[in-house]
Amino acid sequence: MTTTDAPARPEAERRILHRLILPLEATPDIIPLYIEQQSARSSAVSSSFGLGGGDEQVDAAGGSTAPAAQVDATELSDRYSVRIPAGQMRSFGTYFNAFPASYWRRWTPVRSVRLRIATRGRGQIVVYRSNARGAIQRQEFLVVTENGEHVFDLPLTAFGDGGWYWFDAYAGSKDFTIVGADWSAEASLARTEGTFSISMTTMNKVEYCLENIRTLESNPDLRRVLDTMYVIDQGSDRLSDHPDELGPLQESMGDQLTIVEQGNIGGSGGFSRGMYETAKAGRSTYVVNCDDDIVIEPESLIRLVTFADYATKPTITGAHMFDLNNRSVLHTFGEVVDPWRIQPSLPNPDNFLGHDFALFPLRTTPWLHRRADVDYNGWWMCLIPVEAVEQIGLSLPVFIKWDDAEYGLRAKKAGYPTVSLPGAGVWHVSWVDKDDLVGWQAYFHERNRIITALLHSPYPRGGRVIRESQYMDVKHIISMQYYTETGRMMAQRDVLRGPSPLHSEIGTKLPEIRKMAADFDDSRAKKDAEEYPAVHVDKPPHRGRPFMEPRRSRLPLWTAKTLVKQLATPVKERADRNPETAVAHQDARWWRLSQYDSALVSNAEGTQVSWYKRDRAKAREMLAETARTHVELARRWSELQQQFRAAAPELTSFEAWEKTFRDNPTPERPAKDAGAGKTA
Repeated sequence: MTTTDAPARPEAERRILHRLILPLEATPDIIPLYIEQQSARSSAVSSSFGLGGGDEQVDAAGGSTAPAAQVDATELSDRYSVRIPAGQMRSFGTYFNAFPASYWRRWTPVRSVRLRIATRGRGQIVVYRSNARGAIQRQEFLVVTENGEHVFDLPLTAFGDGGWYWFDAYAGSKDFTIVGADWSAEASLARTEGTFSISMTTMNKVEYCLENIRTLESNPDLRRVLDTMYVIDQGSDRLSDHPDELGPLQESMGDQLTIVEQGNIGGSGGFSRGMYETAKAGRSTYVVNCDDDIVIEPESLIRLVTFADYATKPTITGAHMFDLNNRSVLHTFGEVVDPWRIQPSLPNPDNFLGHDFALFPLRTTPWLHRRADVDYNGWWMCLIPVEAVEQIGLSLPVFIKWDDAEYGLRAKKAGYPTVSLPGAGVWHVSWVDKDDLVGWQAYFHERNRIITALLHSPYPRGGRVIRESQYMDVKHIISMQYYTETGRMMAQRDVLRGPSPLHSEIGTKLPEIRKMAADFDDSRAKKDAEEYPAVHVDKPPHRGRPFMEPRRSRLPLWTAKTLVKQLATPVKERADRNPETAVAHQDARWWRLSQYDSALVSNAEGTQVSWYKRDRAKAREMLAETARTHVELARRWSELQQQFRAAAPELTSFEAWEKTFRDNPTPERPAKDAGAGKTA
């Protein structure tokens, strides 16, 4: 460790990997992701900062709360520096400011990093490190007596399975300012020094898109490594319909912003178009797939590009997703695909969904310190090397669902790993408060999961996929979710047709599915329960006691009895005139809904209510069909597997997608409705 008035080496020899940042919008819900506060006195009595002492609490995932106060938002007026009030301390052991050492140790040739901290005033700096178990150790300590820069050379050799670096700063009797801080490595270790383009798919989310364009437009550091932001507009309310807002951004960004309008061919079609345009332009090293309804931490894009430049081999590098409506909550720390079930899963047994950093900081949550190695990263923000796109192709033409996971599995087979990089994050509406397993999206979930299993499952007949699909069909049928089940059975039939219709039907399948909704009670909704007849039941079921989920040991017999009731017992006459109960969405479990002949059921967002009604004839018909379909899937699995695997290179090829882009142009509208802006 050295303290100097200038860097120890010429800056040109080193490259910044990660720098200290403070929030662009310092609201209380995101401050814990950047900086934490604790008084110097209370931290001194803790054996290691945040561990032990005080009235700490423990969460289900083994994290403990630190007795720390919230940093006052008024202190955070600068992006790269912070003033620490006298007698206080600030920790940068946070999601956006701790350095994810184990990821750099595992995926790059970097074996040491230099931490440079510029300060003003007097104070103390403590550099900490952690290991994969979350144990915290003090690495360096410095008493600061004068303004200057302080350099710490830190090894990465002991971060094989996990661990972070960070530093805490303590103010003495007067204020102490961190003027800036960064982590750097030798520039010669980077494999390349690349640039990137963005592929952002949007549909009728103009304000989100405009705000994300503004974020990039206003950031000169990003603009230096950005080639083009492609916004793939597939909506009816287009960006070009808003010339007053889009025009100044287009003028400022010039060739760095291109709006591409096309028909609605889903996320896979939108992302494939941006990937295609990037590769054809031949300028960028990387393409970053981004959702439209996100709030970007712009530093994340710089970190993704920097990490990818240093990666030992070309690597897909993704950002984590935080909940847009609860911004201190991390949705997931990484995802793999369970090969037996072909379902998303967590990479480590102690990982935890929906982690709230406001309650359980990074420093005090052991499982966050173990490196999470993943199979794929969600395309809310994911960097893909263009050379990978050129080698393995574009997305499967699956509209939505499973496009990102399948791409990650395909890339992994071709030698391109995926890394979900801590410290790179976006805020996105979480699907925790959605239910896309019911309604029109059920078709795409079912079809695309089976296709992914056909392409990538190492097990005969896809492991557990067919069996679980059959179970899900039974659950939907006895839950009176006939619209959902109709879509699922259509998905199974379409898989049996083979891979050839995927491209030709990508723009027509969704309208076809939505058109069916008018035929089903469970797909028709009203805003309020009062718009339906009053709830009435002649005899409360189950002797007036609440329904309980059947024990696993009794499940086969319980299900058999329920099926007999569904198929043999006539529907109560009164149930068609009055719903028997009202069920909140979180209580709408299959084993509860199956006990009623009709029920009012609210949706996941709490905005609408549907009236489910049991139809004995429809249930019989659906149960018979799903049995036949699954027998056929099992019988033809090897044949279908060969078909889809043989067709995959063509399905994902540039040539196949070029035809699909031509076949799905943006719908024409009268010229007077068109706005300004550069479009392609």
